[in-house]
Amino acid sequence: MAGVCCGVVPESETAAAVEQTSKSSRRRRMEVRPFKFVADAAVQPPSENGRKRQKLDLDLVLPASPRDCDNAVESSGTNKVNGDQEINEGLNSNGIVELEKELPKFGLTSVCGRRRDMEDAVSIHPSLCKLTSEAQISSDIHFFAVFDGHGCSHVAMKCRDRFHEIVKEEIEACGGEKAVDWKRTMERSFERMDKEVQQSTENSVENPNCRCELQTPQCDAVGSTAVVAVVTQDKIIVANCGDSRAVLCQNGVALPLSDDHKPDRPDELLRIEEAGGRVIYWDGARVLGVLAMSRAIGDNYLKPFVIPEPEVTITERSSKDECLILGSDGLWDVVTNETACGVARMCLRAQKPASPPMSPDSDAVVRGAGVESSDKACWDASILLTKLALARHSTDNVSVVVVDLKENQQL
Repeated sequence: MAGVCCGVVPESETAAAVEQTSKSSRRRRMEVRPFKFVADAAVQPPSENGRKRQKLDLDLVLPASPRDCDNAVESSGTNKVNGDQEINEGLNSNGIVELEKELPKFGLTSVCGRRRDMEDAVSIHPSLCKLTSEAQISSDIHFFAVFDGHGCSHVAMKCRDRFHEIVKEEIEACGGEKAVDWKRTMERSFERMDKEVQQSTENSVENPNCRCELQTPQCDAVGSTAVVAVVTQDKIIVANCGDSRAVLCQNGVALPLSDDHKPDRPDELLRIEEAGGRVIYWDGARVLGVLAMSRAIGDNYLKPFVIPEPEVTITERSSKDECLILGSDGLWDVVTNETACGVARMCLRAQKPASPPMSPDSDAVVRGAGVESSDKACWDASILLTKLALARHSTDNVSVVVVDLKENQQL
């Protein structure tokens, strides 16, 4: 749309006065800047310096604001002044100090890519639950996870819908913050999730919405990887089972927070062989020549060679933390940790206008992952990483979550 300008002159002024003040009146003109409308959302077009990024964003939809996200929880009484977070404190009925802060900024992209079916799933739950320290101070914890299904999508979808609830139950059962044994908590969560998947497949005669080619009462040939990150006020807990990955960008350095479970990893190869299994090299290392990972949720027919036990890392948060990247192997097969961190840093450090409000019913919402992005810069990082993976001919589904840690140091 072309810009529209108008000038306003009081009727009491004479024509001569109008001529003498024409320059000042022109300065008082109000210019209506052009807008581009995308599915009920008005978005200012990029400047001349943003031409390259405008080309990148073609045929894409913009993320919704956090208040439009079904899975986001707004913090009441939280303000942002001069770009800095204002933290409010209040006492609840039990005399515990509750810190009210803005939710973490995150962006996600999950695409089918060159695969026939979409088998990835993403689960994001800001403010999943609260932890109370010995000083009676309550703070939020935040849940982020990527699940990469194989054989079919129903195990990954089951994890997406249920895993955060299991983690919440396990955390709350521990009591206060100091009482949480994070390693044991995550191990129990993975164990429970695997048992629920096994029970659901045994009790399900046929799932009409399932894309599984077998469509049998027991879909034993279906499973999913899981990389789960729990972010607290002072820690990042990552539990990984499979070949999805979590990477922390800290002061420009890529720090892997998980180690891929590949069948030819020396310790995994030894474990499989000691359990009586074999690793056969057929289009890469595979357990019994079938599965290209050595740990996963589900895959009942490959137990005990393929196990659901996660490896857990606990990282203390630092002022040097910049962002956390979670991704399925569709990203990591073709993009290195260092490249991914470089791309994410570039997007997060760029100056961008605030994300416009959008309707949850609008086509401008990021669909397909059960949750929507909350921040434009994080979403830009996730979509750019996805495009990079596809440009490098990734043959798998690609799911990417980028969490901005720099802006939320006090969460």
